[in-house]
Amino acid sequence: MLKVLKCYKFFSSKRCYAKKDLNIEMKYLNVAEKNDAAKTIAGQLSNGTARRREGLSVYNKIYEFEATVLGRKSKMVMTSVSGHLLTFEFLSSYRNWNNVDPQSLFDAPVRKACSENFAAIKRTLEREVRSCNGLIVWTDCDREGENIGFEIIDVCRAVKPNITVYRAIFSEITKASVNRALQNLTQPDKRQSDAVDVRSELDLRTGAAITRFQTMRLQRLFPEKISDKLISYGSCQIPTLGFVAERYKEIEAFVSEPFWKIKVTHTIEDLTVEFLWARNRLFDKQACEDYYLMVIANPTATVENVTVKPKSKWRPTPLDTVELEKLGSRKLKLSAKEVMTIAEKLYTKGIISYPRTETNMFSKEIDLKSLVEQQTGHGVWGSFAQRVAEWGPNPRNGNKSDQAHPPIHPTKMVP
Repeated sequence: MLKVLKCYKFFSSKRCYAKKDLNIEMKYLNVAEKNDAAKTIAGQLSNGTARRREGLSVYNKIYEFEATVLGRKSKMVMTSVSGHLLTFEFLSSYRNWNNVDPQSLFDAPVRKACSENFAAIKRTLEREVRSCNGLIVWTDCDREGENIGFEIIDVCRAVKPNITVYRAIFSEITKASVNRALQNLTQPDKRQSDAVDVRSELDLRTGAAITRFQTMRLQRLFPEKISDKLISYGSCQIPTLGFVAERYKEIEAFVSEPFWKIKVTHTIEDLTVEFLWARNRLFDKQACEDYYLMVIANPTATVENVTVKPKSKWRPTPLDTVELEKLGSRKLKLSAKEVMTIAEKLYTKGIISYPRTETNMFSKEIDLKSLVEQQTGHGVWGSFAQRVAEWGPNPRNGNKSDQAHPPIHPTKMVP
């Protein structure tokens, strides 16, 4: 009988414990990749009611609001990092160039540490997570963003080891998208983060080892010219430098040669037509002058045949990152870096979808008609958008998909 009473008391206490657990007030720390993204997401999840306060970093604010998470009304604290919070580095005993064999850097122990530039952001996370019982990662949904997410997780779990972690998955910062992400939280992908760590560690080891080796070697060979200069190595910069050097040699080896050509135009009223010479150009000036004199002597020409051919142009495929950079360079005369900087700002403001994608085909799940209808009120292309909406959007899809993000597209109309 005593055992039965004890068991009843135990299960009763368990039921009470579970009931109390359900009544625990949930508070989540939400962390985005940049302050602009944190501000926009907080505004959309709170319907514009989020309260702002200062963090320990002057560039990364904190936003507080309430939202429903996993079916429960919860307090939300939203802040951000500024890209990568932690970076790989060698232990201090391997930093002296003269005392360390460069070859040993391929096996030397490394660690992830926070630089002084981001120390205030790290302290903000450590302070805020103490009062939270959940962590939601809102970094960009690609490998780099996943890696930044795990850096945030590592910092927070160093303070609160058992904190529950969730991952928000989204491709655009719009109200519908972030609310959908909050209602469909998942787990962060460690494999994607590990892939970035492997690449970063390889870059550190090869870069440091080869940079030290070639710098010290060349300084000994040419002490009067580069005794105080660093000759760096990078897995990307060296092949690029090779292309530049090869092109420079081609330009240097080029020998210009003068040429001559005849240009014939004919104007009727406001129409001017240029006739193309089959020979295009001659390197013999005398021969070209002879042809020119023949034209002057016989200025009348006869049109012997007219051929009319229809000309069609393929519609462009949906926009991916590479094509965005090419168009930005060709049409706007911007560098690829400038194009992506602008694109990322538009993304964090909720104007376009995520700009880093290899996808150039829309999936059937995307509601293209609603995206087009958003643009029908625009003063410049609104009428075109209206026609597309009436016909029904029918893009010419490409053949690439990264299975992570849709092609780059506008997410709202900007007057």
